[in-house]
Parts: sequence; C-alpha cells; structure tokens
Amino acid sequence: MFVWPKGRARRLREAANRLSVRAFARLGPGSAGARDRCVAPLARYLDTARMKKTVSILPSVASLILLGGSVVAHSQSRAVPRAVVAQSPPRPSRRAKAFIDSTNQTLRRLTVKSATADWVKNTYITDDTERLAAAANDELLGFMSEAVKKAATFENLPMDPDTRRMLLLLRVSSPLAAPRDPALRLELTTLAAKLEGLYGKAKSCPPPAAGNLQNGGGGSSGGSSGPKDQKCLDIEALNVLFQKSHSEPELREAWLGWHRAARESRPLFTRFVELANQGAREIGFADTGLMWRSAYDMTPAAFEQETERLWQQVRPLYEQLHCYVRAQLAKAYGRDRVPPAGAIPAHLLGNMWAQEWGNIQSLVEPYQGQPTLDVSVALAAQKWDAVRMVRTGEAFFTSVGLDPLPSTFWERSMLLKPRDREVVCHASAWDVMMNDDLRIKMCIKPTEEDLITIHHELGHDYYFHAYFTLPALYQAGANDGFHEALGDALTLSITPQYLKGLGLLPAIPKDEKGLINVQMKEALAKVAFLPFGLLIDKWRWDVFAGKIKPADYNKAWWQLRRQYQGLEPPEPRTDEDFDPGAKYHIPANVPYTRYFLARLLQFQFHRALCRASGHTGPLHQCSIYGSKVAGTLLSKMMAMGASKPWPDALEALGGERQIDASALLEYFASLGAWLKEKNAVEKCGW
Repeated sequence: MFVWPKGRARRLREAANRLSVRAFARLGPGSAGARDRCVAPLARYLDTARMKKTVSILPSVASLILLGGSVVAHSQSRAVPRAVVAQSPPRPSRRAKAFIDSTNQTLRRLTVKSATADWVKNTYITDDTERLAAAANDELLGFMSEAVKKAATFENLPMDPDTRRMLLLLRVSSPLAAPRDPALRLELTTLAAKLEGLYGKAKSCPPPAAGNLQNGGGGSSGGSSGPKDQKCLDIEALNVLFQKSHSEPELREAWLGWHRAARESRPLFTRFVELANQGAREIGFADTGLMWRSAYDMTPAAFEQETERLWQQVRPLYEQLHCYVRAQLAKAYGRDRVPPAGAIPAHLLGNMWAQEWGNIQSLVEPYQGQPTLDVSVALAAQKWDAVRMVRTGEAFFTSVGLDPLPSTFWERSMLLKPRDREVVCHASAWDVMMNDDLRIKMCIKPTEEDLITIHHELGHDYYFHAYFTLPALYQAGANDGFHEALGDALTLSITPQYLKGLGLLPAIPKDEKGLINVQMKEALAKVAFLPFGLLIDKWRWDVFAGKIKPADYNKAWWQLRRQYQGLEPPEPRTDEDFDPGAKYHIPANVPYTRYFLARLLQFQFHRALCRASGHTGPLHQCSIYGSKVAGTLLSKMMAMGASKPWPDALEALGGERQIDASALLEYFASLGAWLKEKNAVEKCGW
C-alpha cells in the first residue's frame, strides 16, 4: 500500500479542500487523462488514510465520491494547484526494481563477508573462527530477514519478470531463515557454527573400560585423542578403514565409535530446529522443510510427489541391486551376520553411511579374473599427488572448450589436510568473493573416489564461473540439483577407454562379462545412493514439520533407512543416540534432496550432451571428452544461473522439461537385465 509522506499528505489535504466540481469541469470532456492524474493521488491518499490511519481525513476530503472518473466535492470552488497534478508517486515496478537492485548489492557484500569467515572456519577450526563465522552469518541472515519482510510489500504489484523472479528467489534461496529478534538470530548462527565444528572435530574412539565412561561411551567431539591410551580415528582415517577393511569386528567398532560421537550434537540440533522454524514462520512458511520444498518452481506438495514419482521409477533397479549384494555379503560374512532375506547391516557396505557401496566391489564383483577396474591401486602405485589429480579433472573440462581454472584457484584452494590444525575435510567448492574466486576444499588422497569427487567439485566451480557476472540472487543453479549434477555428468564420460589413456587401467573390458563388471561398479556408487539421497530430507521434512518429535529422532531415522534402503544398524540403537548427526549435511544444515535429483539429472545431462556430440551407440559407451559442441551447450545452460525456472534450463540443454529417470535406466539396461536373471533364485526384498 502506498503511504504519503506526512508533509505531502498535509499539502494534499489542503489542496483537496480547495477542489470543486467546477475545477474539474474546467478540464473539459476531452481531458480524461488530466482529470485522472488529479484523481489518482487523492484516491491513493484516501485508501492509505483509511487502511493505515497514518493521517487524518478532513470532512471535505472524506466526502469525495469517485464514480467512473468523475469527482464531486462539497467545498468552495478553487482551481487545482499545478503541483498536485504534476506530482505522482513512482510506479510500483520501479520501486520494486530499485529495492531488488539495492538488495543484490548488499547481498553480494554480506555473502562475501560471510563466505570469507566460513572459509577460515572450515580450514582452521577454533572457538575464535567459529565465533567470527557465526557473527558474519548473523549479519547476513539479519539482512535477509529484513529484506524478505520488505519484499512482501511488493508481492501483488505489477513488475517486470526479472524483478518478480528475484523477489521469489529472495524468499527461498537460503536454507536457513533467521528470527528477527537479534538475540535469537545470534543464538541460531552460533548453534550452526558449533554443530559444524563438532562434526569437524569428531573422532571414533574404542569404548572405554567399564567404570571409565567418557565422551558418551567412546566417541569424541572435542578434537582430542579421546580416552587415554586409546586410538581414536577422525573421519579421514575412518574413510580409509572402510575402503580397505573387510573385518566385521573392526568395521563394527569404527561405526559405533563414530556414531557415539554424534550424540553431543543432539540437544544443539533440537534447539536449532526450533529457531530455524521460527525464522521460516516469520517470512511466511509453516516450517523450514516447507521453505526448502518451495524452491523448485512448483508447489511444495507437487515437489514431494515428484520426488516420490522419481523414486518409484528407479526402485525396482535398486531392489535388484540390493538383493544381489546381500547374497554376496552373506557368502563373505556368513548368514548369521547378513540374513539372506532381511535388511543388510549398515557397517558392511564399505562406507560409514552406507550411501555408496563401491568399496565392496571386490566382494560382489560378478566375474572374477576380468581386467582390473581398481583405479585406486594404479593412482597409489604411480604416486599421483593431489595437484595432478585436480589437473586431470581440469583437463576434462577444458577438453570440451571451457576455460582453464584461474591462477588464484591453485593459490587459495585447500587440497591436502594440514598437519598443524583441525579442518573440515568434507569436500566442497567455493567462489568466496563472488568474482570468479574459485576454490575447492578437500583432503585429497590417491583414490578413485577422490578422483571422482574432484570432478564433482570442479563442476560446481565451473558453474560458478559461468554465472559470476549475474546479479547475486541469480548466482545459483537452475535448481540445487543442477549444481550437483554437472560435474557428475562429466564423470560418466570417464570411460574405461579414457582411464586406459591416463594409464590407470591396464586393459579395456571388451566382452559382456567385462561390461557387467563395469556397470556393477558404477551402480554400487550411483544406484545404491538413490534411496539414501531421498530419505535424508524426508526425515528432516518431518522433523521440521513436528511430525517427528525429538524423542523419536533416532527411531524415525532407522525406520526410513529400513524402508528405503533395506538397512539396519549393527547393534540396537537407543533414544540417546543421534545417528543422523553422524552425517555431515545434518549438522551443517545442507539440504540433501539436491543429491537425489543430481543422481538422476546427471544421466539426463549425459544423454543430452551425447546426442549433441553425435553419439549413436549405447549410452554407457558415450564419452563427450573433447566435444566442443557439448561444451557449448553446457556453457549456455550454466550461464543462465537461476535466472529462469529450471524446466527452461533443462530444455535449453536437451529439449526436455521434466526430470526423468529413464536415462539412468537406459544407461544400466545391461546390468538390470543381468540382475533379474541372477536373482531369480533369491528371495528379494526386506
């Protein structure tokens, strides 16, 4: 609603007192435009005065009657002052655009400030850096809270499409809405920094001797070595253990120790949910989960239905993979540890979170004696270092015509874990200064998993590079799944032939047995991940909505893991446990459905790019390495940032407007048929 400044309102009241029918009559029958220019300011003034009660309404003004453009006023006849006729308020679209322009400038400045503090906190964890990051984030969230509040005043006004889209993105672009109360906002940002810090410092320690309980029974979040004389492992050491060990007792102890360490974050997370929901309610969302689901250019309910539709497309393939893997693990560990017709113990799948199963390839490989697919062995034997691995990833992007990474990337990235301090090793990509200040943060080891992760993180960086000149609110992917899918789509072109060219595979599998081995290895990473990628936020959506109470956090977590993944914990869990907190994205408040979407989008991207590059054979044989045509298409989509709804961006790449799992199913068609035949004698399901 337009509100006249008090001085102008007073002058308008005085002018209104002087209006008369004859004054308007002198404008003549052909002067409707001039008459309307006189009437419009008065009409807006009356509406404002009645609704807001910000100025008094004089009887002579209150008696104005506006009928079809004519005006009747009960007052003495006086001429209409020119000043009143000439002055009109700014058009709403101009005011909205001016607001968005100012918001983009301030948002860029505060985001850079927050990202800088967050980079320091992630690469040098101390109480001081956590406090500095919390303060910078508090300032950013405070601004966002006020900006969203002001944006609501423009919601029903006419404006250009760009301004309207940026107003929408302003409301949903951040995963965290802070309360307007400064004290509560600071409490929220402090909790966020501490939760991430606890994760970064956590270690898995063996259970202490009876009568000497510490750190929740063996876990440690304090960054120390844990109970005296006990060997504690951080997440990097644990990842190595899960890659190499097939000892059930060793894996069980490591799994339990890491999950014990997450208990400390439970009360902090509970309070975090309360404050995050309060912030979401203050900007018009019932809860934080609803706010997250509103960011996909469709209604939250439609998005939830869409994710379930996509899951149903791929569920049969996952269930066949689960059935086969369970039978092979029962052979390796015994039917007493892996029941032949039930859920699989979560600690036996080669990954702390059982989200990807590639590290058990040797236990479940369909055909032994085929050419080795173990790239990690070759990386270690050839002494590949972190820089060489990243250079290899960069070379893939430049082969399709994209730019080399800027020199500052190599100066500012963290590629190895420092020896002198605690850091968050979880891989991430950054444009700290929002001006092509590209970086990645990793603790790289010479493994195939890290080589693939490097391509994934560089995909983020090349996306940043493509849109860094856009307004701040447009500096994002078409949706967050697009950002995650980009690098992964290119990794699908890392075929055995490409790896052989790098000297990382001795030979290329050529027959059906070799193909099934290759596809099994890929499915253990990509298909196995799908239900995990979906259930993380299904759990959080219900937590934020209050459907899952704090007392039931862990119970509901394992219900979902059994329902979607067919997994169970190695030992019974209790209400004291907080197993969701053992996964980085929960304490770090990173929405996770993006990864589920990305696993599907990467195959859709791959199919579109392969078609553009002229490939006509089976999808799994395609590599776009060296295709400038594919690179041009990719650049066009990335340069759009978030400026258009994601169906427009998807259409620009491949002509499709709906996310579809058919590309993934096409890619794994050979393995899918093989699994059905192999599992014919098994009792699948759980």
